[in-house]
Amino acid sequence: MDTPPPAPTQPPDPQSSAHERVYRTLRARLMAGEMEPGVALTLRGIGKDFGVSMTPAREAVRRLAAEGALTLSSSGRVTTPDLTPERIEELAALRALLEPELAARALPRAHLALIERLRTINSRVAEVVAKHDVTGYIRSNLEFHRTLYLRAQAPAMLAMAETVWLQLGPTMRALYMSRDRSDLQKHHRAILAALAAGDEPGLRLAVRTDVTQGLRMLVGL
Repeated sequence: MDTPPPAPTQPPDPQSSAHERVYRTLRARLMAGEMEPGVALTLRGIGKDFGVSMTPAREAVRRLAAEGALTLSSSGRVTTPDLTPERIEELAALRALLEPELAARALPRAHLALIERLRTINSRVAEVVAKHDVTGYIRSNLEFHRTLYLRAQAPAMLAMAETVWLQLGPTMRALYMSRDRSDLQKHHRAILAALAAGDEPGLRLAVRTDVTQGLRMLVGL
C-alpha cells in the first residue's frame, strides 16, 4: 500500500510572527514596569519602534487590552493602565488569594537547590535596588515569585497570577518610586525561612504580606 505524500507545509505568516514579537515584547515591558501609568501610545509609534506595519501593532494592542495590560478607548486611544485605588485594592486582593496558595502548593517540592536559587535571586534584588534600577527590581522580584510558584505545578493558577502582574506593571513602577527602598527583601527572607522550615502557615503569611503590603500602602489602606 502506497504511503500518501506528506501534506504540504505552509510558510509562516510574516504578519503573524511580527504580531507575536510585538505582543511578547510589549507584554514583557509592561510587566516589568518600563512604562509609567497613564502613558499614551500610538499604533504608528509602536509600528515604528518595532519596524512593523500597523496591522501587527494593532493586533498586539488588542491582545494586551483584552488582558487589561493596556486601555483601549472607543476612539482608539491607547494608554497604559492608570489604576484607581479601588482597582489596585482589587488586584492586591487577587494576589493575596492566588499567591499564598501557589506557594503552599510549591512547599512539598521546595528542595534545598530551589531555596538556594531563590536566595541567589534575592541577592540580585538587593543589587538592582542599590543601583536604583526600577525595572531590574521588578523583573528580579517577579522572577523570585515565578521561580517558587513554578514548583506548585498549577499552570492555570500561575497564568492568572501573571495576568494580575501584567495589569499592575506600571503601578508597581509608581510604587517603587514612592516608597522607602532600604529593605525590599525582608519579606523574601521571611518566605525563604518558612520554606526552609517547612512552615506552611508562616509561608502563606509571608507571601501574602509581601505581595499586598506595598500596594495597600500606595492606596492608603
